[in-house]
Formats: sequence, C-alpha cells, structure tokens
Amino acid sequence: MTSTFHGIELGKRGLAAQQTALSTTGHNIANANTVGYTRQRAEMQSTPALSINKVQLGTGVNVNSLVRLREKYLDTQYRDENQKLGYYEAKSDALSKIEDILNEPTDDGLAHVLDEFWKGWQELAKEPDSLAARAVVRQNGVAVTETFQYISDSLKQMQNDLKDIIGTKVKEVNSLAKQISELNGQISSLVANDYQPNDLYDHRDVLIDQLSKLVDVKVVPIFTSDNKDTGMIQVSVGGSLGSLLVDGYKPANPLEINITNEIDLGTDIKIGGTPIQLASGELLGRIESYGIKGGAVKSTIPYILDQINNLATEFKDAVNAQHQMGYSLEKNNDGKIEVVKANDEFFTWDDNNSLVVNPKIINPATGGLYLIAAAAEEGNSASSSTGNGNNALEIANIKSKVGDQYRNIIAQLGIESQESQRMQNNTEAIVNQVENRRQSISGVSLDEEMANMIKFQQAYNAAARMVTAMDQCLDKVINGMGRVGL
Repeated sequence: MTSTFHGIELGKRGLAAQQTALSTTGHNIANANTVGYTRQRAEMQSTPALSINKVQLGTGVNVNSLVRLREKYLDTQYRDENQKLGYYEAKSDALSKIEDILNEPTDDGLAHVLDEFWKGWQELAKEPDSLAARAVVRQNGVAVTETFQYISDSLKQMQNDLKDIIGTKVKEVNSLAKQISELNGQISSLVANDYQPNDLYDHRDVLIDQLSKLVDVKVVPIFTSDNKDTGMIQVSVGGSLGSLLVDGYKPANPLEINITNEIDLGTDIKIGGTPIQLASGELLGRIESYGIKGGAVKSTIPYILDQINNLATEFKDAVNAQHQMGYSLEKNNDGKIEVVKANDEFFTWDDNNSLVVNPKIINPATGGLYLIAAAAEEGNSASSSTGNGNNALEIANIKSKVGDQYRNIIAQLGIESQESQRMQNNTEAIVNQVENRRQSISGVSLDEEMANMIKFQQAYNAAARMVTAMDQCLDKVINGMGRVGL
C-alpha cells in the first residue's frame, strides 16, 4: 500500500514541474528581442515508480534540465561564413574609397585633366606664338600636377586611417578575448556545481560571433581527464596552425600586430608572442588594404600608389623628352622674339619629390611662357620659326602612349572592386541563410510560446486540482474516520 500522502506528493511535483516550465516560457517571451538569446525548454521526466504488489505505481514528474535549443553545426557554419564576410567587406570598402579618390569617370578625375592637357598642346600647335595658348598649356600642366598630388596625398591619408583602424580592431579582438575568458571562469564555477548557466552560454556565443567577423576562429570545448564537460572553451586564431587566443579561464593571450609601412603576414602578427598567419576576417582585409610584404596577395593602397607614381614618372619623362627636342621663344636685346633650342624640362620634381611644372616656366623673370617649346626643327637646319607648332603637336600625340596605362589602372581597379562586392554580396547572402536557419531553431516564436504557456497553465491548474482532491480525501480520513453514524 502506498503512503497516505502519496497523492499530495505527486501533485506537488506536478505543480513544481509545470511552474518551472511556465517560468521558462516567460523567460523566453521576455527575451524574444534579445540579441543572441537561445530559447530554452524544460525537459520533464517521470520520477522513479514505486513497486507495489508487482505493479509499478507512478510518482509524478521532475524537470531534469533546462535545455538550450541550439545547433552547434550551424554555429560553426555561421562563423566560417562570417569571417569571409568581414574580409570581403573590408576589401570592398577599401577599393570603393580608392575609386572615390580617383573619381573616374568625371570631369574632376585625372583622365579628364590629362585630356585637357593634351588639348591645350593641340591648340598651341595651331597658334604657337600665342601667349594665351601658352598660358592655357601651363595652367593645364599645373592642374595635372595638382591632381597627381591630390591622389597621392589622399591614398597616403587613407593608409594612415587604415593604420588607426587596424590598431582599433586589434584592441577589439583583445577585449572580446578577455570577456570570453572571464565568462569561461564564471561558467566553469557554475557547471562544477551542476548548474546550467544558459544565459552565460548565450552571452559567450554572441562574443564569439562578433570575434568571428574580425578574425578566423576555431572553437573547441574543454573536457576534464574523465571526459566531463567543463563548460569552458578554447578559441584559436590563425587557421589550422593557429595559436590559442583563449584557453579556458586563463588570461587571454594578446593579439599583437607590428604596424610599419607594410606588414609581414608571416612575422608581424602574433598571439602571445607566437607568429600566426590570419586566414580570413575583417582584420586581414584591412591589413591587405593597408599593405603587406611579399606573398601572392596584392596590397591595395601601395599597389595603386606605385601605379600612380610610375604613371607620373613616365608621363613626366615622355613630355620632357619631347619638350627638350623642340624650340622655345626668347627675346633678344632688341626686344624681338626669336626661336631658340629648348633646354628646359616642362615638368620637374620639387624638394618633396612631388611633380610640378618647371618653376622657370611659372616665373616670368626666368622666361615664363616663352620657355614652352612649341616649335620643332625644320628640316636639318637646326632651327625653327615662330609659326612652327609641330613640337606641340608631337607632345599632344603622347596621349596615346600614356593614356592607355591610366585606363588600365582604372579598369583593373574596377574589376577588383566588382569582384570584392560580388563576393561580399554572396557571403552576406549565405550568412543570412545560415542565421535564418539558426533562428528557426534557437529563436523565440511568440506564437509557439503563447501556446506553450496555455498548455503549462492548464497542466498547472490540473495539478492544483489534484492536490485539492487529495486534500479532501485526507480530510475525510483524518477528520471523518472513527465517527460512526456521521
């Protein structure tokens, strides 16, 4: 025979279990809009039965655990794609800003300024002795040098900005690693006492998701020697041969980057003093855009800078070579204009190694506009005339030699920018798909939770009615038995 109070105990267990389930449902509803929250479920199991006359009599229900409804595989897939998204976002952002600096095709871009420069020489060829036409050529030359300087200065400033961004991202990585390490310690102390710190797990997963966009991460759970889960994790960075950024509750190993003019991917990036090679993530995209030493990957800003500097040098050399083959003007002692062999370059480098129009051509006291060599040698006479504009025409024809190089730079930049944008869009779509799948499992559905709330409420009410019924039975036994005739 069972205990007299068996029914009361059974009802009490039912009340406790349904109340726990109701509280869990309420917790889910309260966190429906909490970023990174994983919905929980009260796992109920019947308590051990009593054996009475070869019959197994049930004893009620207990809540064994509060389970986080989360799929680890989707977490891994999300973080793998998230690091790619961070990388391509960084590359696409850098290439987009470079395109903004070059500003092609517009009336303010270098291509248009160069076109105006060549047109100025063409007009000068028609009126080689016109000071107005010469002034236009000189001013167009100044515009070309200023545009080259603007592009160079802007790219260098962008590189300095990237240097600051890289430093900020390194601090962000180390901050996230520190928080993950501290959470490991809190989780470990609770798990050791058989608690389930589900909300702390959620907080840690959010931090890992954020970290995965910055650097490539690999997450491994930590078990005891007897294969018991400690609740802690290890986080390594740097591909298959990476180093531990987080190891349980130990202080996180700091990520360090030696930022110089260019970064050596093999030696300048370290975790805890050990060199690593980043495989993906926003930080790698920023580093490649800033500039790297060696390797097969083109470093964006230094590469474009070299291309622009090479173009400026070739442009200067080509114009100067043809210019010095021509004849300029000079006033003789009688104040008459004569044609003389040109000795001066049209472009030169200043003290800051910047391309400028020859100061002699700028300054009237040193010759000014007269020094522009518009005339070419006539026959083999080693002389020319003021009406000769053939050298100006030859300089204008340099356009076909120099212009193609700049168009190739713009075309290559456009292709790389489109490719980065395409890869960003693709990885973003994949990340969103994985996140949607993850939310379908882990996210809170208010409709589902409301249905559960009603279900648990009804079960709670029924358990309470059970306790009331058993109380009435016991009241009859205790207060009514032994009183015959009543």
